[in-house]
Amino acid sequence: MTKPFIFKDFTIHQDRCAMKVGTDGVLLGAWVPISNAITSILDIGAGTGVIALMTAQRSQAEVIDAIEIDADAYEQAVENFEASSWGDRLFCYHASFQEFVAEIDDQYDLLISNPPFYAEDYKTSDAKRDMARFEDALPFEHLLIGASRLLSDKGRFAMIIPYKEESRIIDIAAQVNLFPQKITRVKGTPASEIKRSLLLFGRDQMDFEADELIIETQRHQYTDAYIKLTKAFYLKM
Repeated sequence: MTKPFIFKDFTIHQDRCAMKVGTDGVLLGAWVPISNAITSILDIGAGTGVIALMTAQRSQAEVIDAIEIDADAYEQAVENFEASSWGDRLFCYHASFQEFVAEIDDQYDLLISNPPFYAEDYKTSDAKRDMARFEDALPFEHLLIGASRLLSDKGRFAMIIPYKEESRIIDIAAQVNLFPQKITRVKGTPASEIKRSLLLFGRDQMDFEADELIIETQRHQYTDAYIKLTKAFYLKM
């Protein structure tokens, strides 16, 4: 049985979710800029619900919605929401993103997504995990086109992706008039290659800030920057 993941202010049960709590989701939920002006948030591909819960902890947004296509993950996200201190602000839809975009007229101030990644060499015997991991379940093009429809005028869209996809994602986003406003590139250690890109898009073209985040100096020796980013969430930070 998969153990619950216990954060400082909430607990994630994840035994029925193909994708467990991981560094990518926590990084994104902690990194995304959230101002008091944000009143509505949408987590695309909720999984366990961890990112939506992190945004609830960090914001006063009255509406925090999530979408999850997998039935088991959807049910577990709902249970995690209801067990939290912010259950009255959290709501999960059981739908594909494409269905959601077609049927919902609402717009959001912040969209956030830890999307499935496509890895050429990655297939397992677990079809549900593959669905959660693989980009062909939700191509980046669909994600960005949908995001451009769901964002309010001053809204922003945050996502975490493999670094090798960064320039392609930025090109796709530009085609739907979304432009980078902040980029943080993530390395595991000072000597390792850049592994992930945290991207923040908005409708305005601007000179954006780009920086780098290193997670560890060595095994389990976390950098000050990573501790500062995640200490509001992780128990042992």
